[in-house]
Amino acid sequence: MSDHPPGRVEAPADEEGDAARGARIARWLRDARAGDETARQRLFEAGRSYLAVAAGFHLQSRLRAKVDVSDIVQESLLDAHRGFDRFAGSTAGEWLAWLRRIAARNALDAAKRWRGAAKRDAGREVPLGGADSATGGFEPVAPESSPSGRFLRGEEELRLAEALAALPPPQREVILLRNVERLPFEQVAERMDRSAGACRMLWMRALAALREHLDAGAAEG
Repeated sequence: MSDHPPGRVEAPADEEGDAARGARIARWLRDARAGDETARQRLFEAGRSYLAVAAGFHLQSRLRAKVDVSDIVQESLLDAHRGFDRFAGSTAGEWLAWLRRIAARNALDAAKRWRGAAKRDAGREVPLGGADSATGGFEPVAPESSPSGRFLRGEEELRLAEALAALPPPQREVILLRNVERLPFEQVAERMDRSAGACRMLWMRALAALREHLDAGAAEG
């Protein structure tokens, strides 16, 4: 398999399948607003994998090792349920953008909580010198300006998020570090506590697995 440039994960063209997914979400949105509980459950279940990946994208790797992304997903789902009556969108893109904003906000809150707890723990040493922001603390990736933000804005974002969520954590992490944060393999190796060669092999296997999931999703769609 050829090495794709960082920041880009190739996906097979599946416009008809993606259009069908978008139409289903739009229909579930409409029916959920009309009081159909089954449609509402399907709508939020479809958003779960997307939220899991979006939450990970909005946290830099050092913070992903400290914060349980599943907690951010659960909090985001609860927020979305509570605020659903105020959501005015009608398309899949609007729905996913709304979920993405909720995940970004909760990721930021989780980062602030972790940083505050670490500072209060007098017995723990927190290495601030190598922190991810100029303020000396671990901050989420900026959703609007970073590669992670752009990575979640394609036509195939839901299918891609579902495929990434299905990968084992090490494979998902190496794709986030290499393709989203655009780190060289030397830094990926440092973050993952592996050799650069091992990370390169893991990355290639991860891309192959990702394509398999994408191809399977395209066939189903």
